[in-house]
Amino acid sequence: MFYDERQVKEAFRLYAALAAKGYGDKEALRLYLADDVVRGLVEEFAQEVDCTVIPAGDQLYLIPLAISSPFHISNQRLKEEYLAAHAVNADIYLMYVAIIVLFGEFYDSYQTTEPTRDFLPVTDWLNRLNERLLILKEMDPEELEKVEREQEYNWRQVVEKWDALDDLREKVKAQDARTRSRLGFLHTVQKFLEAQDLVRDIGEHELALTEKARTIIQRYYMEVEHNQSILEFVYQSSQQKER
Repeated sequence: MFYDERQVKEAFRLYAALAAKGYGDKEALRLYLADDVVRGLVEEFAQEVDCTVIPAGDQLYLIPLAISSPFHISNQRLKEEYLAAHAVNADIYLMYVAIIVLFGEFYDSYQTTEPTRDFLPVTDWLNRLNERLLILKEMDPEELEKVEREQEYNWRQVVEKWDALDDLREKVKAQDARTRSRLGFLHTVQKFLEAQDLVRDIGEHELALTEKARTIIQRYYMEVEHNQSILEFVYQSSQQKER
């Protein structure tokens, strides 16, 4: 296909802006949507670094799709910027499970493609995560070990990390990322999600999903085979317990 010089330069400028900030403003979105050639080139540039470009609301986002992408947030960066200095990989696994449960509360336990609620109280998030991890804790050890091998996910470490957090201090209102409690840990996860423009604090300790989060969840999050197996495992285990 023939590209004229203007289109190539425009596409590269747009991609470079996305690569620098991770997102583009209304003007970037307009340029992306206005020209099929420019849009195709930007998407090709993104694919070269294992990313995709998605419009959400009035912005444009560059989203990494693989760990190999230079734009993927590394475990080390998560530990340094969001978790405690002594954090280990198990803290990241627990963080991921907390995010799975949060998204699931908005999407009717992963069965819908559109949110079924507008906001989520942090206390509801805490209670549901408590319920899910208690169910895993009560599973037959051999069965849980089998699931770990199949999913390549260390569920026992997740449960141990959650148990190690002090749940006797949950009624203390002044908690932040430094508080060694379950609620304090969720505040840490919340700060990460806010920094990534995935949730908004709408006041009264309630969270809402952003347009970026809705788009990513709908297009990619529930479609990834490895993620889907984890989502189904957490959800089905909960269903079986409730029967």
